[in-house]
Amino acid sequence: MLNFRINKIILAKKLLSQLNKKPHEFGVRSELFSNIRRGRTLVEFSSPNIAKKFHAGHLRSTIIGNFISNLKEALGNDVIRVNYLGDWGMQFGLLGVGFQRFGSQEKLKENALQHLFDVYVQVNKEAEGDEGVQEAARVFFRKLEEGDDHALLLWKQFREITVEEYKRVYKRLGVHFDLYSGESFHQRQTQHVLQKLREQDLLKTTEKGTGVVDLSPAGDMSSYSTVLRSDGTSLYITRDIAAAIDRKEKNNFDEMIYVVRVNFPYFVYGQIVEGGHCMSFIVCSSCRHVPFGLVQGMSTRHGEVVFLEDILDEARNRMLRNMSHSRTTKDLENPEYTAEKVGVSALIIQDFKGPITSDYKFDWKRVLQAQGDTGVFLQYTHARLCSLLRMHGDSASEAEFDPALLQEDRSIFILQHLLRYDEVLYRCTQELQPRHLVNFLMTLRLRLFAGACSVLANGMTILGITPTEKM
Repeated sequence: MLNFRINKIILAKKLLSQLNKKPHEFGVRSELFSNIRRGRTLVEFSSPNIAKKFHAGHLRSTIIGNFISNLKEALGNDVIRVNYLGDWGMQFGLLGVGFQRFGSQEKLKENALQHLFDVYVQVNKEAEGDEGVQEAARVFFRKLEEGDDHALLLWKQFREITVEEYKRVYKRLGVHFDLYSGESFHQRQTQHVLQKLREQDLLKTTEKGTGVVDLSPAGDMSSYSTVLRSDGTSLYITRDIAAAIDRKEKNNFDEMIYVVRVNFPYFVYGQIVEGGHCMSFIVCSSCRHVPFGLVQGMSTRHGEVVFLEDILDEARNRMLRNMSHSRTTKDLENPEYTAEKVGVSALIIQDFKGPITSDYKFDWKRVLQAQGDTGVFLQYTHARLCSLLRMHGDSASEAEFDPALLQEDRSIFILQHLLRYDEVLYRCTQELQPRHLVNFLMTLRLRLFAGACSVLANGMTILGITPTEKM
C-alpha cells in the first residue's frame, strides 16, 4: 500500500512538472519522439474544383489534412499546407462554352458560384446529346492550353472568384493554407514530364494516338497509365506528376502527404510509387498517400443538399436550437459563434471516431447529441472545466498542491491516462489516424468526471454531507 501511494506521488509530481513548464508542449516533447526526424512536411489536402460551390464531399479531405498538419506542426515539423485546386482540364472547356452561351456577368456579381454551377449543369445536359457542344468544349480547352488571351481571362475570373469564396468557408472550419496551387500552375511543366518520359523510352503511343506509360512489372502493358490525349492535351495525371517534381525542387520537403479518397479515379500517386522503377526521375520514397472513405447520407432537412456551407449552416442552426433550451445560453455574449464552433466540432468528432479509410453513415441526431462520445459533449466538458477555473482559478493557482494528499485510488487512473498522451500522439504520427486521439480524449473525460465524482463524494461524506446524484 505504501509503494502504491509513493507511485501516485511520483506520478503526480511528474505530471505537474510537465504541465507547469509549458502546458502547450505537454506530450509533444516526449522522449518517444527523439528518434523521429523533424523536417519539412508538405501536406496536400481539400483540393476542391474551382467554379463550383464547395461540395460536402471535400469535407473529409479538409479536416483530415488539417489534423495531420496540426499534428506535424505540434511535433516541431515545418509544415506547408497546400490546396491543390482542380482548376484545369476538359471541364473548363465545357464551362467556357457554357458561359459564352448562358452566362451573365450581372448574375456572376450577384451569386457567382451558384451561377457558374447552374451554367455547368445546363451545358452538361446539352453536351450529352450534342456532339457539337463537346467539340466546342475541346476547342475551348485547347485554346486554354495554347494560352489564348480571351479564354485565359475568363478562366482567371472564375478562379479568383472561387478562391475568395473558399477562403470564407475555410475560415468557418478553422482551416488555413500556406499555398493555393492547382493543376494550371503545372500545365506548362507537363511538356518537361513528357520529354523525360521520352528520353527514358517510357512514353508509348497507342493505336488511338494516346500517350501511355507501361507500369506493369513484366513490361507487357497489363497495367498502364495514359498521360497524353490523342489531340496533344494533358491529363490530370500528367499535371500531378509535374506538380510532384516542382514541389520537390522548390520546397525540398522531407515528406509529402497526399490526402485523397480511396479509389479516386484519377489517383496516380500509388501507381507512381509502385511503378517507381519506370518513373525513376521522380523522388517517390518520401511521398505518402492517406486514403479516406466516403460519407453517406450527409444532407440537410431541405433534401439532398451536399454543399458544405449548407451543412455548416445546418449544424450551427440545429446547435442553436438545442442551446436555446439551456439556462446558460443566455449568459453567452455570442451564441451564434459558440453554436458554429460546437457544430463544427460535432462534425469533426463524428468523422474521426472510426478508421478514416472506412465509409460511414452520417446521422444528424447522433452528431449533435449532448451526451455520449460526441463533439458536443467534448466541448461541454472543456467549457465546464474552464468555468470552474474562472470561478476558482486564482485561489487554485496560488494554493500549494501536495500529491501525498491523494487518497482516492481512482485519481491514479486519471494521472496514468494523462501521462499516456505522448503515446497516443506517437501512434497518431505513425498511422496518421485521428481516432486514437479522439478515443483518448473521450476516455480522459470519463475518467476525469468519474475520479472527481468519487473524490467529491468521499470528501463530502467525511464532512457529514450526503451527496445527491440529481438536483
